[in-house]
Amino acid sequence: MNKVILMGRLTRDPEIKYTQGGNSMAIARYTLAVDRRFKRDGEPTADFINCVAFGKAAEFTEKYFRQGLKVVVTGRIQTGNYTNKDGQKVYTTDVVVEEQEFAESKATSQQNQQKPSGPAPDNSDGFMNIPDGIDEELPFS
Repeated sequence: MNKVILMGRLTRDPEIKYTQGGNSMAIARYTLAVDRRFKRDGEPTADFINCVAFGKAAEFTEKYFRQGLKVVVTGRIQTGNYTNKDGQKVYTTDVVVEEQEFAESKATSQQNQQKPSGPAPDNSDGFMNIPDGIDEELPFS
């Protein structure tokens, strides 16, 4: 079975192309920055994964996807290779998109794009800090 599920943010606006001929089809390419669950000192904290969508999915991508948008993608991994103009063999790995959807509301997406870029606070345990005195308001104990 070849099935991939990813959640990440677009690193830039998608690149859209259309095939030639009578039945022209849209092809969308974009890269997702997917956070790594476990981080080690000196290693990258995200993986950058190339995705490609065809047809209606590509048209949806063209219309709604922009840099910084958080999305969930399901698809399959496809590998390939070609020889570049310098005669070197280049290997490729892409996720062929089968389904894609928004992972946050439009308002949240717009807020995230307006924030100044910089390092996010490090919550090494992965949990949100609960302010003091809020215990009485929680619906569980």
